[in-house]
Amino acid sequence: MKIRVYYEDTDALGIVYHANYFKFIERARSEAFFALGSSPQSDEFHFVAHSVEARFIQSAKLGDMLEITTDLRVVKGASIELDQAIYIERPLIRPHELIFTARLSLAFMLNGKVGRIDETAKNLLLQAFDHR
Repeated sequence: MKIRVYYEDTDALGIVYHANYFKFIERARSEAFFALGSSPQSDEFHFVAHSVEARFIQSAKLGDMLEITTDLRVVKGASIELDQAIYIERPLIRPHELIFTARLSLAFMLNGKVGRIDETAKNLLLQAFDHR
């Protein structure tokens, strides 16, 4: 997914505020479901973040174009693990430079409680995130 950095994403110096990287990767996860005509949540199920390990490599700035990738690492019984990365596209400098990474564990919530991921949800996850 590609997004542009807007003024609202930055601090007074035009640099992306650190918490916004988490918003960017959340949008990418949601867009993966929307692209399939689905949603990351329904009346019965949704995902919640269990843990996140992030690495800030370089700052993005106002006007930069970013590309966010999401790769499914593993589907467990009641959770999934994802790797997400943000690349900056600066054609005149470096065309595709890694600036942020995150490894996430998301719990599968079924009717308000942690639940087992069924085959339908597993297939949807594989369609949305498994790009290998």
